Amino acid sequence: MRNILVTNALPYANGPIHMGHLLGYIQADIWVRAMRAMGHDVTYVCADDAHGTAIMLRAEANGISPEEQIANVQKEHIRDFDGFSVYFDHYDSTHSAENKARSEEIYIKNREAGNIAVRPVTQLFDPEKGMFLSDRFIKGTCPKCKAEDQYGDACEVCGTTYNATELLAPRSTLSGATPIEKSSDHYFFKLPNFAEYLQKWTRDEGRLPVSIANKLDEWFENGLNDWDISRDAPYFGFEIPDAPNKYFYVWVDAPIGYMSSFENYIKAKRPELSFDDFWKKDSDKEVYHFIGKDIVYFHALFWPAMLEGSNYRTPTGLFVNGFLTVNGQKMSKSRGTFIKAETYLEHLNPEYLRYYF
Repeated sequence: MRNILVTNALPYANGPIHMGHLLGYIQADIWVRAMRAMGHDVTYVCADDAHGTAIMLRAEANGISPEEQIANVQKEHIRDFDGFSVYFDHYDSTHSAENKARSEEIYIKNREAGNIAVRPVTQLFDPEKGMFLSDRFIKGTCPKCKAEDQYGDACEVCGTTYNATELLAPRSTLSGATPIEKSSDHYFFKLPNFAEYLQKWTRDEGRLPVSIANKLDEWFENGLNDWDISRDAPYFGFEIPDAPNKYFYVWVDAPIGYMSSFENYIKAKRPELSFDDFWKKDSDKEVYHFIGKDIVYFHALFWPAMLEGSNYRTPTGLFVNGFLTVNGQKMSKSRGTFIKAETYLEHLNPEYLRYYF
């Protein structure tokens, strides 16, 4: 009998589940059922990704606190997953005491190992809103392929990642203003320290689909860069230890949420399981993440490097799905090109979609 931990990419707590999301969750649920049918012990956990500027601003617009915002959305997410018979053993939130403690621990271990750097960064600042703009609140033209209407971190057309300051003709999506550049000290994870390790890790047999490993080669050919892991106040998230008014970028504590969700599941329902048995360096247990292709670089580069740098095990493998499209474009919550799970359930049997996926 195999002992397996399965996670899905964490849905963001600023809006509803849509059919594009459901592809990965339904495929994971089916795989979990298959493994259990074969007699294996499978734990299936997930959580809401509850931090970031988008959550803060959505709560502000709704006239409620960020905590109320994420609690309301979590209820809706669980309702929609239940509607499509996607049943997690435990569904958590990244805004938990366990995730805060685990995030601080992993950061401090990496800091002590020499994997953290601090230096000033020039960022885009909205002069009308009076705040630094996170990548999601900047749009412009991709500096590589010249596709228009792209966000400040990555191009959805050619897949290139970049700094927001590299965008052509940038604009704030909050006010429409042209951002100005402003300097602030930021904290970085030294990803190049792990270049050799990651190049081998991504090519380990069975770790990744071959097509995904091939795509990741582009990162190694171009050379890995330090990863900016901090954001300035105001920000809804966890404050970085020994760094007042600096917060962990949401993609630091989001994958750590896999660990804290499992930790909370053990506390609540399965005390006979051991967290360390699954996450220690030489664990013989299996850990799999089901994710969309747009977040591969977080899961196949940053995440294993963070784990390796803090002496934890890395995932056994990643299952990567593509996108659902609307009129040839990626189904996107932020762009408004989506069909809500709730809407589907009003009209059709969820088993149709499960079978199709």
